[in-house]
Amino acid sequence: MNKGSLILICDDEPVVHESLRIYLQAEQYSVSSAFNGREALHKWQAENPDLIILDLMMPEINGTDVCKEIRRTSRVPIIMLTAKGEEIDRVLGLELGADDYIIKPFSPREVVARVKAVLRRAQTPQETSNVLRFRGLEINLDKYTVKVQDENVAFTPKEVEILYLLASHPGQVMDREQILNRIWGYDYYGYSRTIDTHVKRIRQKISVPDAPWALLTVYGVGYKFEIDQNA
Repeated sequence: MNKGSLILICDDEPVVHESLRIYLQAEQYSVSSAFNGREALHKWQAENPDLIILDLMMPEINGTDVCKEIRRTSRVPIIMLTAKGEEIDRVLGLELGADDYIIKPFSPREVVARVKAVLRRAQTPQETSNVLRFRGLEINLDKYTVKVQDENVAFTPKEVEILYLLASHPGQVMDREQILNRIWGYDYYGYSRTIDTHVKRIRQKISVPDAPWALLTVYGVGYKFEIDQNA
């Protein structure tokens, strides 16, 4: 599965490219390289990679801004690399829409395993229609769009996925770790506050007077999507 997929490595350290290229090509992946943020954006647009390995700190345009630019129009899987291990950097990567996060120094074997897992999730065919409709709200996971009162509202891919997850289980409370695991595919224990930030933004974007639905906080537990059946 995923053999022949094109992996774009974006990092200013040649040794990173050399080590990852050996392991990725051994698994029959194609590999392209970018050594600064400007080149990363150019190659993303020109080559349409299947997955991007993106260093957070790069010259010319940093990884944060590269990720923001890509996420404006694309859902291509992104794995963040960084030498920083502070919580704020890990949370930032998740909030920007990264699919995974790896701290340097890393094992190339671990990176390959993460690449396989992220590609597998991204390329798994959906078994059912991924459109949810409520009065005044439409969540389309196929197109990654959200309409509020028939108007398109700008959502990041992860915001769409979180809203869809909660709205597809109305009335069910999900804790932060569950949401992280379902959306990112890993249990980012200790970094669950990124969910609070996402939910706050989602709530602001779908807030309309007298809506028959609401994204509620269940204090001490997590979040749920509630529908007023009498509305």
